[in-house]
Amino acid sequence: MKASRVLAAILCVAFFATLTGLTAAAAKPKVGLAISTLNNPFFVDLRDGALEAAGKVGVEVNVADAQNDPNKQLSQVENFIQERVDIILINPCDSAAIVPAIKSANAAKIPVITVDRGSDGGEVVCHIASDNVEGGRMAGEYLAKLLNYKGKVVELEGIPGTSAARDRGKGFNEVIKKYPGIQVVARQEAGFDRAKGMTVMENILQAQPAIDGLFCHNDEMALGALRAIEAAGRLSAIKIVGFDATDDAVKAVKDGKMAATVAQKPRTMGAMAVETAKKVLDGASVDKFIPVPLELVTK
Repeated sequence: MKASRVLAAILCVAFFATLTGLTAAAAKPKVGLAISTLNNPFFVDLRDGALEAAGKVGVEVNVADAQNDPNKQLSQVENFIQERVDIILINPCDSAAIVPAIKSANAAKIPVITVDRGSDGGEVVCHIASDNVEGGRMAGEYLAKLLNYKGKVVELEGIPGTSAARDRGKGFNEVIKKYPGIQVVARQEAGFDRAKGMTVMENILQAQPAIDGLFCHNDEMALGALRAIEAAGRLSAIKIVGFDATDDAVKAVKDGKMAATVAQKPRTMGAMAVETAKKVLDGASVDKFIPVPLELVTK
Protein backbone atom coordinates (compact mmCIF):
# COMPACT_ATOMS: atom_id res chain seq x y z
CA MET A 1 0.00 0.00 0.00
CA LYS A 2 2.78 2.33 0.99
CA ALA A 3 4.72 1.50 -2.18
CA SER A 4 1.67 2.22 -4.34
CA ARG A 5 1.23 5.63 -2.71
CA VAL A 6 4.88 6.47 -3.36
CA LEU A 7 4.51 5.37 -6.97
CA ALA A 8 1.36 7.48 -7.35
CA ALA A 9 3.16 10.50 -5.92
CA ILE A 10 6.07 10.01 -8.30
CA LEU A 11 3.72 9.72 -11.28
CA CYS A 12 1.87 12.84 -10.18
CA VAL A 13 5.09 14.84 -9.92
CA ALA A 14 6.22 13.55 -13.30
CA PHE A 15 2.87 14.50 -14.86
CA PHE A 16 2.98 18.08 -13.60
CA ALA A 17 6.63 18.44 -14.55
CA THR A 18 5.78 17.32 -18.08
CA LEU A 19 2.78 19.67 -18.19
CA THR A 20 4.92 22.59 -17.03
CA GLY A 21 7.52 21.77 -19.64
CA LEU A 22 4.91 21.65 -22.37
CA THR A 23 3.47 24.99 -21.27
CA ALA A 24 6.90 26.60 -21.29
CA ALA A 25 7.62 25.12 -24.71
CA ALA A 26 4.33 26.43 -26.04
CA ALA A 27 4.89 29.99 -24.79
CA LYS A 28 5.54 32.30 -27.73
CA PRO A 29 8.21 35.00 -27.66
CA LYS A 30 6.67 38.39 -26.86
CA VAL A 31 7.24 41.32 -29.18
CA GLY A 32 6.32 44.88 -28.20
CA LEU A 33 5.35 47.07 -31.16
CA ALA A 34 5.30 50.81 -30.34
CA ILE A 35 3.61 52.72 -33.17
CA SER A 36 3.60 56.50 -33.51
CA THR A 37 -0.09 56.70 -34.47
CA LEU A 38 -2.87 54.49 -35.80
CA ASN A 39 -4.71 57.59 -37.00
CA ASN A 40 -2.82 57.23 -40.27
CA PRO A 41 -3.65 54.46 -42.79
CA PHE A 42 0.05 53.90 -43.43
CA PHE A 43 0.71 52.78 -39.87
CA VAL A 44 -2.50 50.73 -39.75
CA ASP A 45 -1.12 48.77 -42.71
CA LEU A 46 2.26 48.47 -40.97
CA ARG A 47 0.56 47.06 -37.86
CA ASP A 48 -1.52 44.64 -39.91
CA GLY A 49 1.56 43.37 -41.72
CA ALA A 50 3.29 42.81 -38.38
CA LEU A 51 0.34 40.92 -36.90
CA GLU A 52 -0.01 38.75 -40.00
CA ALA A 53 3.69 37.84 -39.90
CA ALA A 54 3.49 37.12 -36.16
CA GLY A 55 1.12 34.22 -36.82
CA LYS A 56 3.47 32.79 -39.41
CA VAL A 57 6.71 32.95 -37.41
CA GLY A 58 5.18 32.05 -34.04
CA VAL A 59 5.52 35.17 -31.91
CA GLU A 60 3.02 37.25 -29.93
CA VAL A 61 2.86 40.94 -30.85
CA ASN A 62 1.49 43.52 -28.42
CA VAL A 63 0.71 46.86 -30.10
CA ALA A 64 0.84 50.27 -28.40
CA ASP A 65 -0.49 53.38 -30.17
CA ALA A 66 1.18 56.61 -28.98
CA GLN A 67 -1.25 58.87 -30.88
CA ASN A 68 1.71 60.99 -32.00
CA ASP A 69 2.60 61.84 -28.38
CA PRO A 70 6.34 61.30 -27.71
CA ASN A 71 5.82 61.26 -23.93
CA LYS A 72 3.09 58.66 -24.22
CA GLN A 73 5.37 56.55 -26.37
CA LEU A 74 8.14 56.75 -23.77
CA SER A 75 5.72 55.38 -21.18
CA GLN A 76 4.55 52.63 -23.51
CA VAL A 77 8.10 51.45 -24.17
CA GLU A 78 8.83 51.53 -20.43
CA ASN A 79 5.74 49.35 -19.94
CA PHE A 80 7.09 46.86 -22.46
CA ILE A 81 10.35 46.79 -20.50
CA GLN A 82 8.51 46.18 -17.21
CA GLU A 83 6.52 43.39 -18.86
CA ARG A 84 9.83 41.81 -19.92
CA VAL A 85 8.94 41.42 -23.57
CA ASP A 86 11.64 39.65 -25.55
CA ILE A 87 12.19 42.36 -28.16
CA ILE A 88 10.78 45.81 -28.92
CA LEU A 89 9.92 47.25 -32.33
CA ILE A 90 9.65 51.05 -32.32
CA ASN A 91 8.22 53.41 -34.90
CA PRO A 92 9.20 56.67 -33.16
CA CYS A 93 6.95 59.70 -32.85
CA ASP A 94 10.14 61.72 -32.55
CA SER A 95 13.61 60.42 -33.39
CA ALA A 96 15.28 62.41 -30.61
CA ALA A 97 12.64 62.03 -27.90
CA ILE A 98 12.66 58.23 -28.14
CA VAL A 99 16.36 57.93 -27.23
CA PRO A 100 15.88 57.59 -23.41
CA ALA A 101 13.41 54.73 -23.91
CA ILE A 102 15.81 52.90 -26.20
CA LYS A 103 18.61 53.35 -23.67
CA SER A 104 16.31 51.92 -20.97
CA ALA A 105 15.70 48.88 -23.16
CA ASN A 106 19.44 48.59 -23.72
CA ALA A 107 20.02 48.59 -19.94
CA ALA A 108 17.38 45.88 -19.55
CA LYS A 109 19.13 43.78 -22.24
CA ILE A 110 16.04 43.89 -24.48
CA PRO A 111 16.95 44.26 -28.18
CA VAL A 112 15.37 47.11 -30.15
CA ILE A 113 14.50 47.41 -33.84
CA THR A 114 13.35 50.73 -35.30
CA VAL A 115 10.78 50.75 -38.09
CA ASP A 116 10.13 53.42 -40.77
CA ARG A 117 11.68 56.15 -38.60
CA GLY A 118 15.07 55.90 -36.98
CA SER A 119 16.40 56.97 -33.60
CA ASP A 120 19.00 59.64 -32.91
CA GLY A 121 20.66 57.52 -30.23
CA GLY A 122 20.65 54.35 -28.17
CA GLU A 123 21.68 50.91 -29.37
CA VAL A 124 19.48 49.57 -32.16
CA VAL A 125 19.97 46.07 -33.56
CA CYS A 126 18.47 46.95 -36.91
CA HIS A 127 16.58 49.72 -38.71
CA ILE A 128 13.94 48.71 -41.26
CA ALA A 129 12.68 51.46 -43.55
CA SER A 130 12.39 52.81 -47.04
CA ASP A 131 15.31 54.88 -48.27
CA ASN A 132 13.55 58.16 -47.57
CA VAL A 133 16.31 60.30 -49.06
CA GLU A 134 16.01 58.41 -52.34
CA GLY A 135 12.22 58.69 -52.15
CA GLY A 136 12.52 62.46 -51.78
CA ARG A 137 14.80 62.51 -54.82
CA MET A 138 12.28 60.48 -56.83
CA ALA A 139 9.54 62.96 -55.94
CA GLY A 140 11.74 65.95 -56.76
CA GLU A 141 12.86 64.62 -60.12
CA TYR A 142 9.33 63.75 -61.19
CA LEU A 143 7.89 67.10 -60.11
CA ALA A 144 10.73 68.97 -61.81
CA LYS A 145 10.10 67.06 -65.04
CA LEU A 146 6.36 67.78 -64.88
CA LEU A 147 7.12 71.50 -64.53
CA ASN A 148 9.61 71.41 -67.39
CA TYR A 149 12.27 72.39 -64.83
CA LYS A 150 10.83 75.82 -64.05
CA GLY A 151 8.16 77.21 -61.77
CA LYS A 152 7.20 77.88 -58.18
CA VAL A 153 6.79 75.00 -55.73
CA VAL A 154 5.68 74.45 -52.15
CA GLU A 155 6.92 71.82 -49.70
CA LEU A 156 4.73 70.58 -46.84
CA GLU A 157 6.99 69.04 -44.23
CA GLY A 158 6.27 66.24 -41.77
CA ILE A 159 6.95 66.29 -38.03
CA PRO A 160 10.36 68.03 -37.69
CA GLY A 161 11.78 65.58 -35.15
CA THR A 162 11.31 62.53 -37.36
CA SER A 163 13.99 60.99 -39.55
CA ALA A 164 11.39 60.46 -42.30
CA ALA A 165 10.67 64.18 -42.58
CA ARG A 166 14.35 65.10 -42.49
CA ASP A 167 15.34 62.52 -45.09
CA ARG A 168 12.47 63.11 -47.53
CA GLY A 169 13.09 66.84 -47.38
CA LYS A 170 16.80 66.31 -47.87
CA GLY A 171 16.34 64.20 -50.99
CA PHE A 172 13.72 66.52 -52.47
CA ASN A 173 15.80 69.65 -51.94
CA GLU A 174 18.98 68.04 -53.27
CA VAL A 175 17.15 67.65 -56.58
CA ILE A 176 15.38 71.00 -56.65
CA LYS A 177 18.65 72.86 -56.04
CA LYS A 178 19.96 71.45 -59.33
CA TYR A 179 17.34 73.38 -61.28
CA PRO A 180 17.71 77.18 -60.98
CA GLY A 181 14.41 77.67 -62.77
CA ILE A 182 12.50 76.14 -59.86
CA GLN A 183 11.86 78.29 -56.80
CA VAL A 184 10.56 77.01 -53.45
CA VAL A 185 8.18 79.80 -52.45
CA ALA A 186 6.89 78.20 -49.23
CA ARG A 187 8.08 75.45 -46.93
CA GLN A 188 5.94 74.70 -43.89
CA GLU A 189 5.40 71.92 -41.36
CA ALA A 190 2.01 70.19 -41.41
CA GLY A 191 2.66 67.29 -39.03
CA PHE A 192 1.94 64.38 -41.41
CA ASP A 193 -1.73 65.21 -40.76
CA ARG A 194 -4.57 65.60 -43.30
CA ALA A 195 -6.51 68.30 -41.45
CA LYS A 196 -3.37 70.29 -40.75
CA GLY A 197 -2.25 69.87 -44.35
CA MET A 198 -5.50 71.45 -45.51
CA THR A 199 -5.24 74.39 -43.08
CA VAL A 200 -1.59 75.07 -43.87
CA MET A 201 -2.22 74.91 -47.60
CA GLU A 202 -5.20 77.27 -47.33
CA ASN A 203 -2.90 79.87 -45.77
CA ILE A 204 -0.18 79.32 -48.37
CA LEU A 205 -2.66 79.66 -51.22
CA GLN A 206 -3.76 83.02 -49.86
CA ALA A 207 -0.17 84.21 -49.59
CA GLN A 208 1.06 82.81 -52.91
CA PRO A 209 -0.97 83.73 -56.02
CA ALA A 210 1.26 81.62 -58.27
CA ILE A 211 2.07 77.99 -57.38
CA ASP A 212 2.95 75.36 -59.96
CA GLY A 213 3.88 72.35 -57.86
CA LEU A 214 3.54 70.85 -54.39
CA PHE A 215 5.54 68.12 -52.65
CA CYS A 216 4.21 66.70 -49.39
CA HIS A 217 6.23 64.45 -47.09
CA ASN A 218 3.26 62.09 -46.84
CA ASP A 219 -0.07 61.44 -48.52
CA GLU A 220 -2.18 62.53 -45.57
CA MET A 221 -0.86 66.08 -45.92
CA ALA A 222 -1.17 65.85 -49.71
CA LEU A 223 -4.82 64.84 -49.46
CA GLY A 224 -5.55 67.67 -47.04
CA ALA A 225 -3.76 70.13 -49.32
CA LEU A 226 -5.71 68.74 -52.27
CA ARG A 227 -8.98 69.70 -50.58
CA ALA A 228 -7.72 73.25 -50.06
CA ILE A 229 -6.50 73.50 -53.65
CA GLU A 230 -9.79 72.18 -55.03
CA ALA A 231 -11.77 74.64 -52.87
CA ALA A 232 -9.63 77.48 -54.21
CA GLY A 233 -10.28 76.39 -57.80
CA ARG A 234 -6.56 75.94 -58.52
CA LEU A 235 -6.31 72.18 -59.06
CA SER A 236 -5.52 72.44 -62.78
CA ALA A 237 -2.59 74.76 -62.05
CA ILE A 238 -0.83 72.81 -59.28
CA LYS A 239 0.89 69.43 -59.67
CA ILE A 240 0.78 67.48 -56.39
CA VAL A 241 3.26 64.75 -55.43
CA GLY A 242 2.81 62.82 -52.19
CA PHE A 243 4.57 60.03 -50.36
CA ASP A 244 3.33 56.62 -49.08
CA ALA A 245 0.84 55.49 -51.77
CA THR A 246 -2.08 55.11 -49.37
CA ASP A 247 -5.33 53.90 -50.95
CA ASP A 248 -6.86 57.39 -50.99
CA ALA A 249 -3.76 58.88 -52.59
CA VAL A 250 -3.50 56.20 -55.26
CA LYS A 251 -7.15 56.84 -56.11
CA ALA A 252 -6.43 60.58 -56.33
CA VAL A 253 -3.58 59.83 -58.73
CA LYS A 254 -5.77 57.58 -60.88
CA ASP A 255 -8.48 60.26 -60.86
CA GLY A 256 -5.96 62.85 -62.08
CA LYS A 257 -6.13 64.97 -58.92
CA MET A 258 -2.60 64.13 -57.77
CA ALA A 259 0.32 63.77 -60.16
CA ALA A 260 2.11 61.02 -58.25
CA THR A 261 2.92 59.43 -54.91
CA VAL A 262 6.07 57.62 -53.83
CA ALA A 263 4.98 54.12 -52.88
CA GLN A 264 6.25 52.71 -49.65
CA LYS A 265 5.15 49.23 -48.62
CA PRO A 266 4.02 49.53 -45.00
CA ARG A 267 2.50 46.05 -44.78
CA THR A 268 5.75 44.57 -46.07
CA MET A 269 7.67 46.78 -43.65
CA GLY A 270 5.67 45.54 -40.68
CA ALA A 271 6.07 41.93 -41.75
CA MET A 272 9.82 42.35 -42.26
CA ALA A 273 10.14 43.89 -38.79
CA VAL A 274 8.52 40.88 -37.11
CA GLU A 275 10.42 38.38 -39.25
CA THR A 276 13.68 40.14 -38.40
CA ALA A 277 12.75 40.20 -34.70
CA LYS A 278 12.30 36.43 -34.77
CA LYS A 279 15.71 36.00 -36.40
CA VAL A 280 17.30 38.14 -33.70
CA LEU A 281 15.60 36.09 -30.96
CA ASP A 282 16.82 32.90 -32.64
CA GLY A 283 20.38 34.21 -32.43
CA ALA A 284 20.85 34.97 -36.13
CA SER A 285 22.83 37.99 -37.27
CA VAL A 286 20.93 40.67 -39.23
CA ASP A 287 21.97 43.73 -41.23
CA LYS A 288 22.01 47.07 -39.42
CA PHE A 289 19.79 48.55 -42.13
CA ILE A 290 17.21 46.61 -44.12
CA PRO A 291 15.74 48.71 -46.95
CA VAL A 292 12.17 48.35 -48.16
CA PRO A 293 11.77 48.96 -51.93
CA LEU A 294 10.19 52.17 -53.26
CA GLU A 295 8.38 52.91 -56.51
CA LEU A 296 6.68 55.92 -58.05
CA VAL A 297 2.93 55.63 -58.64
CA THR A 298 1.67 57.75 -61.54
CA LYS A 299 -1.40 57.70 -63.75
